[in-house]
Amino acid sequence: MSKVVLKGVEKVYPNGFKAVHGIDLEIKDGEFMVLVGPSGCAKSTTLRMVAGLEEISGGTISIDDKVVNDIPPKDRGIAMVFQNYALYPHMTVYENMGFSLKMKKTPKNIIDEKAREAAKILDIEDLLDRKPKELSGGQRQRVAVGRAIVRDPKVFLFDEPLSNLDAKLRVHMRVQLSQLHQRLKSTMIYVTHDQVEAMTMGDRICVMNLGKIMQVDTPLNVYQYPANKFVAGFIGSPPMNFMEGEVIETNNNIQIKIKEVKLKLPLDKAKNLKDHIGKKVWFGIRPEDITIGNSDGENTMKGKVKVIEFMGNEAFVYSQIGNEELISKVDFLGAKDLKNGSECFFSINMDKCHIFDYDSEKNISLGLKIKGEFNV
Repeated sequence: MSKVVLKGVEKVYPNGFKAVHGIDLEIKDGEFMVLVGPSGCAKSTTLRMVAGLEEISGGTISIDDKVVNDIPPKDRGIAMVFQNYALYPHMTVYENMGFSLKMKKTPKNIIDEKAREAAKILDIEDLLDRKPKELSGGQRQRVAVGRAIVRDPKVFLFDEPLSNLDAKLRVHMRVQLSQLHQRLKSTMIYVTHDQVEAMTMGDRICVMNLGKIMQVDTPLNVYQYPANKFVAGFIGSPPMNFMEGEVIETNNNIQIKIKEVKLKLPLDKAKNLKDHIGKKVWFGIRPEDITIGNSDGENTMKGKVKVIEFMGNEAFVYSQIGNEELISKVDFLGAKDLKNGSECFFSINMDKCHIFDYDSEKNISLGLKIKGEFNV
């Protein structure tokens, strides 16, 4: 069982800066876990502590049910793929892939077998005699992955491996790495700041911020049931819209008041907000849950279109409502007749809205629907 368990893991640097705040995380055997978050959230530091490249200040890290706090990286049963590939420039692809086995004095026939098998899996059999300078970025990355495969590790660790590639190649490599995971069925921990990579590749994703775990769940659950305002704003493109509001009650209906507009909450959300009547909150709505029209109605807001970004079969519409900016995501037909500066009514799908406590920023509108582990 190649599961990885972090219990109360901390990282404090000599100057007193605390980078990781006692995180708990379990990566299941054979799982593809993605650590995602903005720069500086300590996701790479966490990965390096699992690898043994960074000393932990507190807590325990277990691999395969064995605490590895004091075990050197080479003996942890892990293989790491770095952002900069870290290939030896004077060695051929074949030599780079077999080097770790050569250092372990593995028989030549075993090295040859494993290197060629990995090359076949990654479709780089015709590159074995080339040196890194003769390869493209995507080819170098596949060689780096191949070097990890030949070690037959318990756990693969990926530290932003696709960030140096162009957009088209990143998409291709995402698919290849996902297929590799399906084929090897190995435990993989993948660090990225790119939410698209996280959403498309991970069995589960762990959203981090400021050295803490915000939420751990499947990509779909994190998107649909964000535990807090940070997760809601970080996951999703374009990001969720947020506005300051107040919970009010009118004629036994619980509503959200934003400036002079009153938005009626559906019953399942309203019952979760009874204790917040009269309090300030954050109102959140995703761009795709807003429709644009020319007539007023229930749960609509009037605003002015500022910018329209056409993205092929869909468009992002940036509008101004009072002093608030609102982003809508609509199909091409819904945006083709819009003009910059035109006034429109924006209809809010209140079944899809999210309400966050103003101070703690926890999601208070979902009740028991929030799934997965979270630490806010």
